Amino acid sequence: MTRQISRLVLILFLIVLFGQFSSAEELDYRVGEGDVLKVMVYDNPDLETTTRVSGKGVILFPLVGEIAIDGLSISEVAQKIASKLAQGYILDPQVSVFVETFGSQKATIMGEVVVPGLYELSGATTLMEMISKAGGLTDEAGDVVTIRRKNPANPDQDDTITVNLKNLMERNGTNAKLTIRGGDSIFVSKAGVFYVTGQVNKPDAYKFEAGTSVIKAVTMAGGFTELASQKRIQIIRQVNGSERVLEKVPLHTPVKPDDVIMVPESFF
Repeated sequence: MTRQISRLVLILFLIVLFGQFSSAEELDYRVGEGDVLKVMVYDNPDLETTTRVSGKGVILFPLVGEIAIDGLSISEVAQKIASKLAQGYILDPQVSVFVETFGSQKATIMGEVVVPGLYELSGATTLMEMISKAGGLTDEAGDVVTIRRKNPANPDQDDTITVNLKNLMERNGTNAKLTIRGGDSIFVSKAGVFYVTGQVNKPDAYKFEAGTSVIKAVTMAGGFTELASQKRIQIIRQVNGSERVLEKVPLHTPVKPDDVIMVPESFF
């Protein structure tokens, strides 16, 4: 009983002491070359080890020697070390593994970020944290982010994940906690624009956002002038490479990227 209580106290202590690493395990961080791991074995302080994952994906550990761990999660590494120690060295070994330095995982981010490039993943890195690493979004960034990711079941095939940044930043989207993995390629799209011209107070080009209607577009453009004809608004729209003119569009009509909204002058 005393041993069980002591073990429970140790576990609680480790949770507090190394709480910053828990997310890496929970989010299935995969270790690889360059990662530095701290390994602790309950009731065996002489086995406490800090070790770096070699280029061959192995670590050196007392008693058991080399252990191949490349691509394993933190919990899988702990289980593998425990399994080795249980083979004639320690009875029922309790192993804890923590990442002291993240150095193996990298991802690329391109498109509408301030500093596109290749970045190291410091443990469990979310999409928003990755964007922050790249200096944030440019003024021309759109709401759509595309992530290309290797399919674990078929390394020759890429999976595509599409994320709406607006939903992500509001934390109500399905990908609010989306974690970037090593090897991911991230592309931040450029925002589409639409144009409002004619009898509005601020005719100009405006950043397109999904759900924008004609009345919202006009509001963004400062509202109607006193001379505006609200019932004869036109939209010039590109459809399959051809220009199409929509006449007398209702104010609730959805706007599309590259639309030109023309507010004519009233005859009266």
